[in-house]
Order: sequence, then C-alpha cells, then structure tokens
Amino acid sequence: MTSTAPIAPSAELAVEDRATRWTRRLVPVALALAATLVYGLLGSQQFRTLVTHSWDLGIFTQLARAYGELRAPIVPIKGDGANLLGDHFHPILVLLAPVWWVWPSGEALLWTQAALLGGSAIPLTRLAIDRLGPVTGSVAGGAAVFSFGLQSAAAVQFHEIAFAVPLLALSLTALLRGRTVAAILWAAPLVFVKEDLGLTVAVLGGIIALRAREHRWGGLGLTCWGVGWFVLSTFVILPLLNTAGQYDYTDNLGSPLDVLGPPVKWVTVGMLLLSAGIIGARSPLILLMLPTLAWRFTGTVSFYWEWYWHYNAVLVPIALAALLDALGDRRTGRATALRRRDAPRPGPEVRTAAVAATAAATLLLGSQMPILDVLRPAKWEASWRAEPAAGALAAVPDDTVLAVDITLMAQAVPDHDVQWVHGSNQRVPDCVLVDVYAFSWGGKQLADVASWAGEEWGEAFETRYDEGGFVVACRDGVPRTQAT
Repeated sequence: MTSTAPIAPSAELAVEDRATRWTRRLVPVALALAATLVYGLLGSQQFRTLVTHSWDLGIFTQLARAYGELRAPIVPIKGDGANLLGDHFHPILVLLAPVWWVWPSGEALLWTQAALLGGSAIPLTRLAIDRLGPVTGSVAGGAAVFSFGLQSAAAVQFHEIAFAVPLLALSLTALLRGRTVAAILWAAPLVFVKEDLGLTVAVLGGIIALRAREHRWGGLGLTCWGVGWFVLSTFVILPLLNTAGQYDYTDNLGSPLDVLGPPVKWVTVGMLLLSAGIIGARSPLILLMLPTLAWRFTGTVSFYWEWYWHYNAVLVPIALAALLDALGDRRTGRATALRRRDAPRPGPEVRTAAVAATAAATLLLGSQMPILDVLRPAKWEASWRAEPAAGALAAVPDDTVLAVDITLMAQAVPDHDVQWVHGSNQRVPDCVLVDVYAFSWGGKQLADVASWAGEEWGEAFETRYDEGGFVVACRDGVPRTQAT
C-alpha cells in the first residue's frame, strides 16, 4: 500500500537566509526584464533592417490598427473584407488597441510580444526558486525564458500565441502552489487566444479533476469550457466569419498514421523532453503538450514539425511546470511521479542533471540561437536598402489603397489601406510598392513594374519611384507626393 504520511521537510530549509529571500524577489524580475529587452531588441533589429520572415507581422499590424480605430478586425492583406476572426479565433487581441493608441507601428507589436514572453519568467522562476532553491531555481527559470521555444517565437515576429505563454505560466504556477481556483481562472481565457488551445484547457481541467478531489467539479467545468469553445470556435464562429464560409486549416491535416514521421518530429519531441529535464515526463502536466503536438504532427505543413517558428512557445511553461512537479518541493520533500503526489523527492544529482538538461535543449543550438543576433554588430548595421525603402514609402500618398509584397508590408500599414500584391483582392490598388528582391516573387525578375501592374489590374500605371530594388507605380490620376 502506498503511504500518504507526510514526509519531513528537507534539512536544506532549516534556515532561509536573507540571500535566498532577495534572490526570490529580484531574480524573477531581472530575468523578465532581461528577456523583454533582448526579445524587444531582436524585434527592433529585424524591423529596422528589413528582416521579414512572413506576412504575419503585416497582418497583425493591420488587425491592431483596426482595433485601435474601434473597427472590426478586417484585414485586406488576407483578402477583400477578410475578418481575421474568421482565420483564427483570437478575440484576446483586442487588447492590442491601447498599444496602437500609444505606438501605431508594427514594431510596437514586437515589443508587446517581448513583454509577454519575458513576463512569463516571473511566476515560473519564483516557483522554481521556492521548490529548488535559489541557484538551481534561478537556472531553471532562466533556461525557460531563454528557451528555444521562446527565442524562435520572438525571431519569427508577432503571433497571437504570445498571450498564451504568461496565461499558462500563471495557471500552472497557481496549480502547483495548490491554488486551484486561481489555476482555473487563469486557464479559462486561453480559449480566446487560439481555437486549438481549448483542447489544452480541456486536458488541464481533467488533470485538475483527478488531482484535486475537492475541486473535481471545477476541473470538469474547465474541461467542458475548453471543449465547448473549441467546438464553437472551430465549427461555428470561424466558418461564420470566414469569407469562404469554412475553417481554412482543415486541409492542412493529414492522416494520423503520418504522426510518427519524418524524423524531424522526433527531434522536436526530444528537445521538448530535454526542456522538461526528461524527468518531467513523470508529471501528468506533460500531457498538456499532446493537443498542440497532435495537430502539428498530423499537419502536412513542414513548419509545424520543427523546433523553429512559434509553435513551441506555448509548450515552454508546460515543460518547466512538469519539471518542477516531478522534482518536487524542498519544503515538503514530496514529488510527483505519474499518479503519485507523495513520491520521494529526487536526489541532488538528479535535480542538477534535470535542470542542466533544460538549458542544454537550447544551448545545443549553438550559433543558431536567434538572440545571438542582438550581440552581432553586423546585424545592427543599416542595410544599404534602408534609405531606398523609406523613399519608396514616402512616394506613396497617405490613405491610398496600396498593394505591397512582404518586405515593407508592416511598415506600410499605419498610413495606407494595404493589400497583398499576390493576393486574391478584387480591388484595384491606387499604387503598388514592389521589392524586386523579395522572396515572395520566387526569383522572378520584373523588368517593368508599371506594365506588370497594368496587366494585372487592367489599369494604366506609371512609375513614381525606382531605387534600391524598390519600385512604386501608381494609377494615372493618383496625386503625387513631394517625394516624387
């Protein structure tokens, strides 16, 4: 029979000196500020040196502008009349409106994301220090906030999942502290971050129902809440608001038989297990990774499978919480091992090795770590194309309908009604702004942008600007700016 008698607190807690108390107060905040600064600087570096990985920053900048102007999130970059709430279900992004009022720029979104990712360090690191001690706990918190999952999310610029990271951190921290009601309340808003997170919420509710019998009904209620919003958002709200009347990502799902390959999926799993210190797999909290990994690994998009991009960010707080759950609490001497919550706490060698593994998951990337770009002076040097890019934007009259490719998409949003030059929009743009070197052209060289635009939209366009690979062509009759 399994004993449930209390285990005596470890002797290491006999005296908690002033240094430990100060570590608990200062280190979590210091890590949060450091991560916010580093991730924010990485975003500014990319924004100002014209590094653009996708059209996502342009899309979310357009959404932030719409909310800031108290309008529905209509994003013409995605298509004529496209409501972004019909693409993914993320009503929590209405919180970007005040950000836009203060700083109407795509760069502001990058710093907002940096603050959200960095802020997740405070509850998680404080819990790690309480459970593991000042040194080991601080290392665990630092390894999490600078993990490969958060670094890659910051490097590929803004996504809605940034809001999920602190919510998960707060929820799981509250759960491990025995504050179950708070854990439920922090988890509940996750359904408004992205539709698939409803399943993560549902799994957490099931864990709570099994873990805390006195809160069984609260846990079951959270499960119903998560499942209900997943079904409602995916099968009702998204198709209703989608211009095509469907959920756009169903076609990205393949056969469940494909979940085991190719090998890159196992590399990602291995990195996540390392982030949980391996021993974190003994905690039931590791099950919270399954909904996210399920849709990613059954997906047919190769970006879903890799360690890069933003898809691992929501798994970072889960990995650290599972690690802390499995390593136990030095104040009680108890640890979680599968269904047991009163297992003996692993020894110091195991604890040290587990925390070292969390750091190794990122350090193994070596020079590929995105944040190292902040320390490379060459990455801060202004591109020779920066001045031509500014000139191209200045050559487009304000408030015009502008068709643009990815390079200057986010930069163009504050002053123009932007659509994608390769999109399905039926509106004839007033002007087009083309970067002839942009990857979205697939290596195709445009000899005459004005002629191409004329053939594309059946209107006469004239070239207004042509410098550094940036070309602006506008329809006849569109007023010129002083730059032209």
